[in-house]
Amino acid sequence: MFVLGLTIAAVFAPEWRVLHVLQALIYVVVVAMTRRKSAMGFGAGLSVPLFWNALSIFVTGDTRDGLRELWTLARTGQTQHPDVLVSLFAFCGHLLIIIGCAVGFIRIKPATRQWVQFLVGGVIALAYLIAIVFVFGPPQAVELLKRVFGI
Repeated sequence: MFVLGLTIAAVFAPEWRVLHVLQALIYVVVVAMTRRKSAMGFGAGLSVPLFWNALSIFVTGDTRDGLRELWTLARTGQTQHPDVLVSLFAFCGHLLIIIGCAVGFIRIKPATRQWVQFLVGGVIALAYLIAIVFVFGPPQAVELLKRVFGI
């Protein structure tokens, strides 16, 4: 679902295409790793969407704007900002990933070693995400992360 959201967003905003392809790779790897019940995969699958959803709620306001646009669409049958609805779609896709990875990880009944792997997977995935944003992201994405990290 989230890869579909990235694809749709790339249609509306071509300056994001390279970043979205590289970001989609995270989710492809997460699916492959979690199917093998990898604690690192579950950690990556939880940390990246949790990070983006936190940004969407607390920093950019995209979730709030998406809910407003959805309400407008429900009332009027029209949308002025389909891109905002796409960001809400992505937020919901992230929620599903977060829930799936949390449930999947708990189901493997993790031992201490797997909790460490879970954390390592989360850190590696976040480091990759931050790196691709700084290297391949459009200026507004880079500025957003600079603001978040105070640099």
